[in-house]
Amino acid sequence: MRRNFYGRIHGKTLRPGQKRRLEEDLPRLSPGPVGADTNPARTPLDLQARFGGRPVWLEIGFGGGEHLLHQAESHPEVALIGCEPFVNGVAMLLGKLRRSSADNVAVHPGDVRELFEVLPRASIARAFLLYPDPWPKRRHHRRRFVTPEHLQPLARVLKPGAIFRVATDIADYVRQTLEQVPRHGFEWLARTPADWRSPWEDWQSTRYEIKALREGRTPYYLTFRRL
Repeated sequence: MRRNFYGRIHGKTLRPGQKRRLEEDLPRLSPGPVGADTNPARTPLDLQARFGGRPVWLEIGFGGGEHLLHQAESHPEVALIGCEPFVNGVAMLLGKLRRSSADNVAVHPGDVRELFEVLPRASIARAFLLYPDPWPKRRHHRRRFVTPEHLQPLARVLKPGAIFRVATDIADYVRQTLEQVPRHGFEWLARTPADWRSPWEDWQSTRYEIKALREGRTPYYLTFRRL
């Protein structure tokens, strides 16, 4: 199924080493056949076979991969699938993985909606949405991740009780998140202001957060649970 994709896919010209990593590493790091060209029947992925029965976490738009790699190294008992359509970000993560001993990461270099189509129902134990594209103009709010087009399939693939974390520095994104996410089968877990003002205990700051702090913006950390 062809969809519009509004974010950037390419940035600066890749260096030869980055191109080589994309060619050499992506095939073995794939979570399985995802795209319509390799899986036209949209057969669900066999996560049991791919990850040996480990719980599977999903990071939606991992940017440069700082947080994803931190979670992989901190939690070797789980497997992580990172989804990122921006090829320069994928190349950065692959470079980090080559310098790491982590062996529990899979990478989908594309739109997470493609992945949603082939992930089995209730197969993901935790999901992260960290500093997503804010699409600040009102007419572009429908492009944000926190819309039914994304939240419905996310809810389908998350296990009951799974945690969904959202970090952003955009107050209006917080508003839309708190309006939309609970409508799709999630409970917001905040009880006090500290619960959304303070980062999670295992948090690894990203380049986007560092930029936000440098420019004087306030990060928000929202935690939801799948009902």
